[in-house]
Amino acid sequence: QVQLVESGGGLVQPGGSLRLSCAASGFTLDSNAIAWFRQTPGKEREGVSCISGSEGSIYYPDSVKGRFTISRDNVKNTVYLQMNSLKPEDTAVYSCAAGVGVAPSRASTYSYWGQGTQVTVSS
Repeated sequence: QVQLVESGGGLVQPGGSLRLSCAASGFTLDSNAIAWFRQTPGKEREGVSCISGSEGSIYYPDSVKGRFTISRDNVKNTVYLQMNSLKPEDTAVYSCAAGVGVAPSRASTYSYWGQGTQVTVSS
């Protein structure tokens, strides 16, 4: 049974950092692409990073490039999202997703989703 469990969200001041974790079970990280998406009420999900399964290729949109870093630990079967220089507009529910043959930023191409974790950037 495939399961994704996120953790690490919380409240942080502008300019601060958070590290999110996505613990995967039921598959190995080298067999699926893993992505982080975020969503705020009334808006579509936005892909903020993706790491491919076999090659480890990484994608970031311009909105987070240079501030967010995705990484994975194949032993722990966990993917991380290090978020630095956080801005109020980064406030959202962050979810990890897994899939095969995905388009990195297209949520509809992912098969499995975690429950999400809230990130709030506010002073």
